[in-house]
Amino acid sequence: MTRTAEKINSLVREDSSLADGLETIREQADENGGEVTWQDVNDDLTSGQWGRLIEKGVLVDGDEGFEIADREAYDEALDGDGDGETGVPDVDISDEESKWSQWDKIAAVGSVLLMIGYWLDSVRNTVGGAIDFLLAPLDAALPFYAVILSVALLTGLYSTLLQANLMNPEIIGKYQKRMKAMQEKQKDVRERKKEAEERDASDAEIERLENEMDRVREEQMEAMADNIGMFKEQFRPMVWIMLFTIPLFLWMYWKILDGHVSEAELTMIMPIAGEVRLNQGLVGPMWAWIVWYFLCSMGFTQLLRKALNIDMTPAGT
Repeated sequence: MTRTAEKINSLVREDSSLADGLETIREQADENGGEVTWQDVNDDLTSGQWGRLIEKGVLVDGDEGFEIADREAYDEALDGDGDGETGVPDVDISDEESKWSQWDKIAAVGSVLLMIGYWLDSVRNTVGGAIDFLLAPLDAALPFYAVILSVALLTGLYSTLLQANLMNPEIIGKYQKRMKAMQEKQKDVRERKKEAEERDASDAEIERLENEMDRVREEQMEAMADNIGMFKEQFRPMVWIMLFTIPLFLWMYWKILDGHVSEAELTMIMPIAGEVRLNQGLVGPMWAWIVWYFLCSMGFTQLLRKALNIDMTPAGT
């Protein structure tokens, strides 16, 4: 947006009644060969408003009157959202773009059902036994802390790939851009209201700013409802990650809790912590094997994103 358009938007934010006068100036300029005089618009503009437009450089001297300094920017400001105000950027996203497929919903249900295994022994034993059939060769070849490291590498790999393929940073970036614009708009109105109160502005101006603040709040409420699409977009890869990760977690849980790991393999040397037992609390109630898994998983995930050149930063932020 050009500087002239920004000046016009700023003036309209300060005095919303100026919007009609700006439209009149444009109409008169079109009828009079590009120039306009005070007499042409004094029914729709006060002398103070006319003077502000000249002072701000929106209107400049012409041959017989005044002309619009930058007509293209002037039209942009007036036609941008219909009232000359700086609007909130539209998020051009259809509901279909952030809609979950049938498979996404099945994955979400499957993840919830698998989580029951953390509390029901029968589910944990069933899932743990099934996964043990697949990972038994790995478990036999490596000490258990190295098995956890391998599982962390595997989960880090498919988590990164799922996020890269199922989450659209561009869509999330558009939502975040609109949220930021809403916050800035509310801050602008709040500051103008505070400034008006400090200079003892008229009751009419204070009331106008309060009404504008109410409109901004209403817009924010509407935007929050629309932002459900952003949360759906962010959570979509998570259900698939949980679907694949929970069984592996239940297997490690089953191995340690039910005594399927030898006493020798339960002890390891962990960075900073030193010698620890995997089945004992390390960070509060969190067991050492869980802490070890998360450390390995976070490290591998960052390395994989760098190696595969995957950037999950929302576009436009």
